[in-house]
Amino acid sequence: MCIRDRVHTIHEKDYMDDGSEIKLALTIDRKNLTATFDFEGTSYEVLGNTNIPKSVVMSAIIYCLRCLVDLEIPLNHGCLLPIQVKIPEQSLLHPSESAAIVGGNVLTSQRITDIVLKGFQYCADSQGCMNNLTFGNDHVSYYETIAGGGGAGPYWHGQSAIQCHMTNTRITDPEILERRYPVLLKEFGIRKGTGGQGAFRGGDGVTREIEFLEEMKVSILTERRVFAPRGIKGGENGQRGLNLWRQHKGPFVNLGAKNYLIMKKYDSIIINSPGGGGYGNVNEAGKIQERSENKKTESYFHGAAHKYTICLLYTSPEP
Repeated sequence: MCIRDRVHTIHEKDYMDDGSEIKLALTIDRKNLTATFDFEGTSYEVLGNTNIPKSVVMSAIIYCLRCLVDLEIPLNHGCLLPIQVKIPEQSLLHPSESAAIVGGNVLTSQRITDIVLKGFQYCADSQGCMNNLTFGNDHVSYYETIAGGGGAGPYWHGQSAIQCHMTNTRITDPEILERRYPVLLKEFGIRKGTGGQGAFRGGDGVTREIEFLEEMKVSILTERRVFAPRGIKGGENGQRGLNLWRQHKGPFVNLGAKNYLIMKKYDSIIINSPGGGGYGNVNEAGKIQERSENKKTESYFHGAAHKYTICLLYTSPEP
């Protein structure tokens, strides 16, 4: 049932692995065809580098709206004219000028997309980060981002081993990696069963192990190692990621979500990326999949000349 004559507010929240909370109150005004994204209550800026500039928050919001819209719309300020965004100053999402932000672009931005899409009940959480790995020494340097599981939605299974919501990199071919760098790619494959179960399953993450043939300085910058990607509508959560240091002469060590260390010759780093969340109760898969063909949460833009107004059709949740 489409309700277009009243104001409706949706509340969502999620957490970064350091415990920082991101809150969203999403208000849809169907009479005036406007929407407000209010992040009041979000945690303060942090000492680390996961603060995110306001401009990236805006980019994440317009990306989500474009995903929800069936029409081709331009990527410009005009699309946001009916949208109001409120972000508290000196927060994680609007930090001071001196705050570190390098991790915000590739990590915290993903939490914004998860929260917005989850608010519309359109998509479960995806892997939630870019799984950033860098290593090098006096002779070489290397940086890559690593895929994970995509979130499931009302009429699709999440994709496995894919960059979600954000990517501008292609991972290096194994033959090129081993030819140009003193490393061995010991394993690179899908982590079977790491996507959340549901009527529509979340995508699986990956396992990637690199062994170093020389001493290397190694840095890992990731998320979703503490808080799992969540499923929606009864779907199960995806599995959390896990970063391990396999010592040549010593035990395995959990590196946590973010770390920097010097690895010795024949040591390895193992990155297990998260799976995506599932959608819908797995025990009702047949009924949900049949219903999904006829019922979707939609949004569309009405345009006149260069001005755009937003009309979000809200589908009432099942009783």
